[in-house]
Amino acid sequence: MPGMWWVVGVVVLAAIFSAYLGWTAQRVERLHARAQSAERALDAHLLRRAAAAAVVAEQAESVELYAAARLALDAEPGERETAENDLTRQLQKVALDPADPAARTLVATSRRVVLARQVHTDQVRDAQNARRRVVVRLLRLARRYPRPEYFDIVEPVLPELPPAPLPAQAV
Repeated sequence: MPGMWWVVGVVVLAAIFSAYLGWTAQRVERLHARAQSAERALDAHLLRRAAAAAVVAEQAESVELYAAARLALDAEPGERETAENDLTRQLQKVALDPADPAARTLVATSRRVVLARQVHTDQVRDAQNARRRVVVRLLRLARRYPRPEYFDIVEPVLPELPPAPLPAQAV
């Protein structure tokens, strides 16, 4: 009978360890899925910003801004950070008209890029922290997932535009 308690203890410990491993593997999978989702969202917002910048460039007849927007739209994954940084530098040189709907769209998309980049950075950090855990490394629980990478770009903040003037009403 005394040997029976050892067996029960080992079985309980094995069950607890199995549950912990299952929970850890699931967490690693969730964090990587979130990082991939945040990367896709950031990519979509960057494309919207580049398209909005191209519209503003056409209206302002700014060749440099239009070229930077086209490069950002057409950039390959390895060239993306450089193209986005060039676009940001060009955008910071442009004077935006507060009454122009295209300029307002550009400012709004730039704000969304900032938020999407913050979310992406947080998700990548969390996924990389999970990958560094001893159990995850020893059991190679993250081997099925590509290592999430940070997207390092200059903060794409544009100046705040004053509210658009209201149309005059006939009296």
